[in-house]
Amino acid sequence: MPRAYGTLYYVDSVDREILFHLRQDGRLTNVELAKRVGLTPPPCLRRVKRLEDEGIITGYRARIDPAAAGRNFEVMAAVEIGVNDLQTVEELESAIASYDEVVEFHRLFGRPDYFIRVAVEDHAAYETFLTTKLIGLRAVTRVDSHLVMKKIKTDD
Repeated sequence: MPRAYGTLYYVDSVDREILFHLRQDGRLTNVELAKRVGLTPPPCLRRVKRLEDEGIITGYRARIDPAAAGRNFEVMAAVEIGVNDLQTVEELESAIASYDEVVEFHRLFGRPDYFIRVAVEDHAAYETFLTTKLIGLRAVTRVDSHLVMKKIKTDD
């Protein structure tokens, strides 16, 4: 069950339906959303507002075609670190999260320590990212790069 700001709340089937439709098209008007979920506009708007206020809906954004943005080359990088003191880990995570090339970043249990999804223009741009940014971080001991052959399913 989701938690927001220390308060328990429940997401019912209508809320899940609202979330489904907004994930498909975040630009739906309230009137159209209400019609799709079987509500009138005022209660639909109240539910959306509550979902936003409770932190279930965290924002809205445009989905950009990677090729049009010059970032059609994707690499999944498995990163291992050799230092585990808190300050070094926080510095490493802050640095990696700040890189524009990094579009997804996860800390894992076990090995590798991190998975990073990197989106750049081409092989040369990835090599530059790898050699000038990622490998230069003092905690990084190993990077295994896996080129994405085909994107089958993604939420972005």
